[in-house]
Amino acid sequence: MTTLTPGPGPTTRDSTGATTGEGDLGVGAAVSDTELAARLRLAVTRLARRLRQQVAGPVTASQVSALATVERLGRPTLGELAASEGVRPPSVTRIVDGLEQAGLVSRLVDDDDRRVARVALTGEGRRVLQRSRSLRTAFLARRVRRLPEAERAALADLVRLLEKLLEER
Repeated sequence: MTTLTPGPGPTTRDSTGATTGEGDLGVGAAVSDTELAARLRLAVTRLARRLRQQVAGPVTASQVSALATVERLGRPTLGELAASEGVRPPSVTRIVDGLEQAGLVSRLVDDDDRRVARVALTGEGRRVLQRSRSLRTAFLARRVRRLPEAERAALADLVRLLEKLLEER
């Protein structure tokens, strides 16, 4: 069991007068690890959705994700890109077609197998990806600046804990 501090969120009262809902996990409220994990999952999911909405220019969140994956993988094949993005090959082909038409990626013939097409970022693709990352960072920075100092310190501790969770296998 874990004890949480008050959090914003809607609450309702049940037939006994006890509060329920997102806002009821307050000081002294004992919360199971499962309930804490569920709230964490929901908060992370919502935050990720809000961050995905922060994109630069006329690109979609899916296109920015593909650009980031191409950057991470180097020069992936369309199949490698589809697998990494978790989408079917026809979907990644449509995404890459749009990125190529916008001048953000180029298709290259594989050096070893001329039947294989690889995808590479263009200079403009790198700039769009960097602008999108900057927008997302600025989005979070604006919200962090609004927090009182004690909450910013708590957030810094939380980030360290999240990084620790990600290191565990």
